[in-house]
Amino acid sequence: QVQLVESGGGLVQPGGSLRLSCIASGSIVSINDMGWYRQAPGKQRELVASVNSRGANINYADTVEGRFTISRDNAKNTVYLEMNSLKPEDTAVYYCNIYPPRWNYWGQGTQVTVSS
Repeated sequence: QVQLVESGGGLVQPGGSLRLSCIASGSIVSINDMGWYRQAPGKQRELVASVNSRGANINYADTVEGRFTISRDNAKNTVYLEMNSLKPEDTAVYYCNIYPPRWNYWGQGTQVTVSS
């Protein structure tokens, strides 16, 4: 059974930074393209960033381009999301999943709240 566990969220002031981590059971990180997604209250879940299995092809949503950085450590089955210059509109629950996502891989996510 695949498990993806996100961590690193919290409350941060506008302009602050957070680093999210996603640890996977098994070897799914090393063999799959991975993505970070987020869902804000009342909105659909959206893709924030994706990285291919070798880390060579990275894409970002326009809303986070230049502020967020996705990376991966296949040896640790872990994917990271470095978030800088956070804005209130970044407030959401953040999830990782393979890319494109599988419905049965969603974890609990980690809450990110950007507020003064």
